[in-house]
Amino acid sequence: MNVFKNVLPYFCRGTVVHGFGRGSKELGIPTANLAKDVVEHIPQDIPTGIYYGWASVDGGEVHKMVMSLGWNPFYKDKTKSMEPHLIHHFKEDFYGATLSVCIVGYIRPEMSFNSVDELIAAIQSDIEVAKQQLDKPENRMYRDDNFFQEVLPKNSSL
Repeated sequence: MNVFKNVLPYFCRGTVVHGFGRGSKELGIPTANLAKDVVEHIPQDIPTGIYYGWASVDGGEVHKMVMSLGWNPFYKDKTKSMEPHLIHHFKEDFYGATLSVCIVGYIRPEMSFNSVDELIAAIQSDIEVAKQQLDKPENRMYRDDNFFQEVLPKNSSL
């Protein structure tokens, strides 16, 4: 994806907020929605779509992630959102935590689906693509980036 070479990787950080309540409940795929101020600061050069990268909660362990950036056409959302799914099992929610994200690569554009089952299958496929891509040395190196070592005050964004 040469079109992204000038904008990725992209690093950002913000507070995890309550989203639409669909990730865990309806889809079985929990997301860590980032606050509106983080979404508003995403450069225009980064189009909506599905991405992969790395993420850390409150400066902890860095995990693989897949992320939706955009309007969620299946649900016809009116608000643009940034919804990372960390590929790790967390024992509890972490609303209010600081999430540090490194967007490394692009998977596909946003799209609508004919059913929730089709959406879930697409997300599961995106997760597998993310895992494979993030195992590549040129993507794995971002897991150890100094960005994830920085400590910011709670509820700040970068």
